[in-house]
Amino acid sequence: MRSKNIFPTVIFFIIFAAVVGIAYSGTGMKSASSAVIVAVGILIASLVSSAIKIADPWDRAVVLRLGKFWRLRGPGLFFIIPVIDTIAYWIDTRVIATSFKAEKTLTKDTVPVDVDAVLFWKVMNPERAALEVADYINAISWASQTALRDVIGKTLLADMLEGREKISAVLQKIIDERTEPWGIQVRSVEIKDVLIPPSLENAMSMQAQAERERQARVILGDSERQVAEKFNEAAKTYANNPTALHLRAMNMLYEGLKQNATVVIVPSSAIDTMQLGGLLKKE
Repeated sequence: MRSKNIFPTVIFFIIFAAVVGIAYSGTGMKSASSAVIVAVGILIASLVSSAIKIADPWDRAVVLRLGKFWRLRGPGLFFIIPVIDTIAYWIDTRVIATSFKAEKTLTKDTVPVDVDAVLFWKVMNPERAALEVADYINAISWASQTALRDVIGKTLLADMLEGREKISAVLQKIIDERTEPWGIQVRSVEIKDVLIPPSLENAMSMQAQAERERQARVILGDSERQVAEKFNEAAKTYANNPTALHLRAMNMLYEGLKQNATVVIVPSSAIDTMQLGGLLKKE
């Protein structure tokens, strides 16, 4: 929305006061002619003030002369010819953000989704934006929605959830091709959110949980296999080296007594196997 400029209003009152003041000071006015002077002052002030226009730095005025396009004016101060010239549009040349959405649209795998997106665009040619389309802002909104529905219908749900950047690039290309004849350039398209039905969301959550459990079981099984392989290698080492086996057994007893601080009952067969009695006799 354009900001209200009070400069033409100020000019109106200045000119009106000047005309009335000059008329009264020049002749001895009677009350009968005072109304005429006031009317003339209002007319002159209105014409001059309506000829003065001020455009903001981002605005461009589309001026028509006798119903035909004349020129673009602005920014800053400019003048038009009252009655003959008219300003048909004030075009904002800044980057504008327009949000749009597609509700209950089926994907390629027939899943209904709600998609919210934001379009960033800019008017590059104000003349074409004013003359080639009746309402370029609404036209951009509708073009964006139809493009979004087309892209959703050609995309799988999984690709839509994982490849938002790719979808945004496709949307930008499609919308830019549609709006280029209107003098409008699309800067970027951002997919804000993709909403799926709650039942499907729960099913996908259960599927993801099952997949995580499967991976955990696979990792656990692989770990057990690796442990078994290491035990097999250790058994072969201990089979060829009884002394190492005895030292390992004694270390296990020592660690158990040290950590638990209790009495460990060891079968006599284990002592015979480790030959602890023989070692004590030798000592």
